Amino acid sequence: MAVVGAGIIGLSTAWYLQERGIGVTVVDRGGVASGSSWGNAGWLTPALTLPLSEPSVLAYGLKAMLDPASPLYVPFSADPQLLKFLAGFARNCTPGRWRAAMGVFAEVGHTGLDAFDEIAQAAGPGAEPTRPADPFLAAFASVADRDALVKEFRVIRETGGSVDYSLMSGGEIRGLEPALGAGVVAGIGIRGQRYLNPPRFMDSLARSVTARGGTITGAFNVLDVRDTGTGVEIIGSEGRALAADAVVLATGAWLGALARRFGVRRVVQAGRGYSFTVVPGAMPGRPIYFPAQRVACTPLGDRVRVAGMMEFRDAGAPLDPRRIQAIVAAAAPMFTGIDWEDRAEEWVGARPCTTDGFPLVGASRSPRVHVAGGHGMWGIALGPLTGKMVAAGLTGTTPPAIMRHFNPLR
Repeated sequence: MAVVGAGIIGLSTAWYLQERGIGVTVVDRGGVASGSSWGNAGWLTPALTLPLSEPSVLAYGLKAMLDPASPLYVPFSADPQLLKFLAGFARNCTPGRWRAAMGVFAEVGHTGLDAFDEIAQAAGPGAEPTRPADPFLAAFASVADRDALVKEFRVIRETGGSVDYSLMSGGEIRGLEPALGAGVVAGIGIRGQRYLNPPRFMDSLARSVTARGGTITGAFNVLDVRDTGTGVEIIGSEGRALAADAVVLATGAWLGALARRFGVRRVVQAGRGYSFTVVPGAMPGRPIYFPAQRVACTPLGDRVRVAGMMEFRDAGAPLDPRRIQAIVAAAAPMFTGIDWEDRAEEWVGARPCTTDGFPLVGASRSPRVHVAGGHGMWGIALGPLTGKMVAAGLTGTTPPAIMRHFNPLR
């Protein structure tokens, strides 16, 4: 079996195929975690795994098109795919569709965390662990900003999900995390959430796949996939080729280019995120989220990763320093004791976004070509669960019920 893509989705799929006794070869245009699986915030947060198409985002996004410093930035473009994506996204930014999507994400619930536990149990004590956030913190510059997230939590409960949280004053949350500054006047503590170190976890998962007999090949740029009638042929650049019984396409923001010929018509648009690391005077003991600013902060050992932005533009465009500066401007008032000019690991990666916010998981029009992608901001959180679903579909076992929402031919 072949898997195209060595990010969290592709490697999780390979791992779960191995669980079912299937040999795997993984190829990637770069290498392990060369895309958005490396520089993300590493959150495993069922309470915050929510659809992007919240109704207020539409009006916010239209204003943001004119402001390069906005956390949600849509540069003016005549690109027909981007225009098609934006039109489809707008159709899903209605209260009814948003609540229906919230119900689907509530159904996912903690199932994604269960898949991480399965990998950890099988991999043994040498695997990179997930870490509890006890509690996970959301911080706000005003009580009104906090009320907006509380409203979303109420909808989670109304649509069948659960979230365990408590409100905190500015003094209480700053007392828990001294790195927070005077700009934080209210908070929420959310229980039952986790996080991980993305680079370390991806390296650990790759080692597990290879230790179990899998092959991971980098610098393999796939140009085409062909169904031969009895198997598949994967055509790479520079005359490279690979034959397999079946293939899983897990190529992130580049998914559409290979999957379209197999009936997958959903637009997969790059929603680019940015991150960097800083060393604070007081190291936070858990992730911190600033929802109004859309900035995510995660402790990674001796440094903190600061991530943000949703930039709809070409996946391969170079890093735009203005996006980094926009994150700094949003986060700086909320912290104390950080030299924001002393940044490292500045990064941009392309999250694969769909118009309805649901991933594309399962068989294409060809039973030998399956797809796994389109997770938007939640590829890390849903990666192992996705791998489990794809492996079940490929081996004829019953996939988790949630997979019915993610038909790539919808």
